[in-house]
Formats: sequence, structure tokens, C-alpha cells
Amino acid sequence: MAARVRTAAALLAATLLLAAASGCTGSGADGDSARPATPSPSGVQATPTDRSPHGVLLSAQLALHEARRSEFRATLGEDRAKGALFWAPKTVLQYRGDADTRRLMVMDTSAYVGGDPGTAARLGGLHWEKYTGSRSPYSALIDRISPVIATAAAAAADDPVLVGEEKLLDVTVQHYRVTLTADRYAAAQTQLDQGRRQALEAALGPGDVVLDLWLNDRDQLVQLRRAAAEVDTIGYSEFGSSAISVQAPAEADTVPESGATAPPFP
Repeated sequence: MAARVRTAAALLAATLLLAAASGCTGSGADGDSARPATPSPSGVQATPTDRSPHGVLLSAQLALHEARRSEFRATLGEDRAKGALFWAPKTVLQYRGDADTRRLMVMDTSAYVGGDPGTAARLGGLHWEKYTGSRSPYSALIDRISPVIATAAAAAADDPVLVGEEKLLDVTVQHYRVTLTADRYAAAQTQLDQGRRQALEAALGPGDVVLDLWLNDRDQLVQLRRAAAEVDTIGYSEFGSSAISVQAPAEADTVPESGATAPPFP
């Protein structure tokens, strides 16, 4: 544990030095932006090496920075889905709703929708429609699912609270809770551009955002519950696993829709 903490602290220091040297942040959801440690309510500067609620949430950010990918199972409002998400070095999403035979794949700035018999029948045998643009399609869905987004917001909150130790699927976890406004939630996303932050704030709706985060003994986010305009519950697993792979469909099996607006999904 001590070795992992020292490694986390060294990684944070290196990341902060790199950010200072570059003087800028990325414009997509491809990874977690490092940020200075957030002061705790007592005025003590939190770090990933302490076990205060702020320190643990900073450590959770580092765990995501190292993992870069995970599988997920989500209940988004009334919709249920599962899939895989890469948040670094490029954004990659594989998403399938439980009530929809279609699938969605996002590969950085391209998206593929279909992969089901209904799409093949409509397209004369081809299974996928491809949408391309200068920005990542379905960014709102990605920002809703991404553990990086929620953890960045939690780490920016003024008063994170340790609810206590609980059992989750026979695993002992630590349950944390934060409450913050939608504009504070969006403002914490320094890795996103202004338009995407505004869209995120609008999607959260008026009123407070309540985040519940369940972390395992490696400070990995294994479950998230976000109560805002809608209530989302997302479980994460297989952090950093090399077995997680998302491949784009064969171009010969796609119909290009360059310049067209990608349809709502799900």
C-alpha cells in the first residue's frame, strides 16, 4: 500500500509539472486533468497520500489516470446499458442498451450505429452507419458515463463526506458523498472545452447534484450514483484490463454519413 501511495504521489507531481510546462489542457474527455490539491474545510491542503475524504478522492483520480479504461453497466434514468469505455489516450465507447438490439461505437471523432438485423435490412445488407466530424460524437452520453467526469467533480467539492464502510457485491468498499451545484460540477471539468461544459451543466438541470461514490481498497470507483435532473447509477469493473478491446466495424460493412448529424442514442 505504501509503495502504491508513493507511486501515486510521484505521478501526480509529474503530471502537475507537465501541465505547468505546457500551459494548457486537452479539449476532449481523453483522460483526467490533473489539478492542484483541493483545500479541505479545515484549510489543510489535501494530497493523494492522506486518507481524508479529499485526499482519497484525489487518489481516485490518479487510479483512473492509470487505468485508462473499464467496463461498465449503467442505469441512466430509465435506460439500462452495458459496454466499455476508454478515456485515454483517445475516447472510445462501446455501448449497448438492454432494450435495443442496435449498438453504438465511438472511436474518437467517428461513431458507428447499428450492428443489428434491422439496420442491415434498412441498408441493403450493410450493418453500420458511420458518422464523422471534428469533435467526438455522443459526447453528452460519454460525459454521463465517464468515471473521470464524476470523480473530477467530486474532488472539486468543498465538503466530501465519508458515509462509511459497506459491502457491494461481496466486496468491502468505502462510500463517499458530495453535494455541489451543476455549474460547479461542470466548472470542475477543466479538460473539456467551454461548449461541452455548458452542455453538461444544462443536462444536469437546476438544483444541486448529489454524488455517491463507492471506492474499493485500491481507490478505484466501482459504483457511482448521481442524482440531478435524472438519477444515474453506474457500476465499473475490469479497470485497466488488457482484455477490454473495441474494434471499429469493417469499412466495407458501413454506410458513410459524413456531415450528417448523428441520431439520438439510445
